Amino acid sequence: MKRAILGRQCGIASIAAALLFAGYSTGKQPQSVGLSASDARAVAKDAYIYGFPMVVNYQTMYKQAIDTMSKDYRGPFNAVHSSKSVATPDDKFVVTPNSDTPYSYLWMDLRAEPIVISMPKIEPNRYYTTQLVDLYTYNFAYLGTRAYGNDGGNFLIVGPGWNGQTPEGVQVVIHSETQFAYGLFRTQLFNPADLPKVNKIQDQYKAQPLSAFLHQPAPASAAPVNWPKFTEDITTTPAMFPLVQFLSSISATSFESTQ
Repeated sequence: MKRAILGRQCGIASIAAALLFAGYSTGKQPQSVGLSASDARAVAKDAYIYGFPMVVNYQTMYKQAIDTMSKDYRGPFNAVHSSKSVATPDDKFVVTPNSDTPYSYLWMDLRAEPIVISMPKIEPNRYYTTQLVDLYTYNFAYLGTRAYGNDGGNFLIVGPGWNGQTPEGVQVVIHSETQFAYGLFRTQLFNPADLPKVNKIQDQYKAQPLSAFLHQPAPASAAPVNWPKFTEDITTTPAMFPLVQFLSSISATSFESTQ
């Protein structure tokens, strides 16, 4: 859980950095907040370097799972959404999308309960994978060919603080250090005529809450989140630091509504 602890510590540093930036922007001297100019710059630099990956990751989550008006919107949390065609130069949801692995997407909210990802069994000569990424952009696991082969299975993705037993029918329990995480599916495409076969595989990817998988009553829903609007210039303004603090708070084990 070291990364989560560091995240909360960095959140505090980020607020301090934001205040420092605000102070400089109004012409206040750094001594007014008890730091020299060089110390203030060091705090701000460390907070920026630490927080930048989280903010850019939030940009992807915001476009794909939160902002329903975005051209990159894929769908709500905790459900798999697939692109039925290959990526083109117009697809800029990530820096360099592949053109030979049609994508499926899953943004997970693990606060209320874990999510079960189901992978189908496929032919042995085709590569497929699910890259699991936490809010810090740490790749904490891979499903599919590179880690578990092509026989498929059910994989339980749990957030920080979950200590339950491995449910029957689940191959492995995988821990995310943040309460929100990304599952990016890639399915190998051999040639253009192979696309219908890829689409059939994509249709078999599934994500569901643990309660649904076990056919049990669902727990209480997690608190709603007042998601900050993402702006393209946020990484070049002091507004980045409060966003880092927000992301640190929703990454923590104990989560309270930000409404």
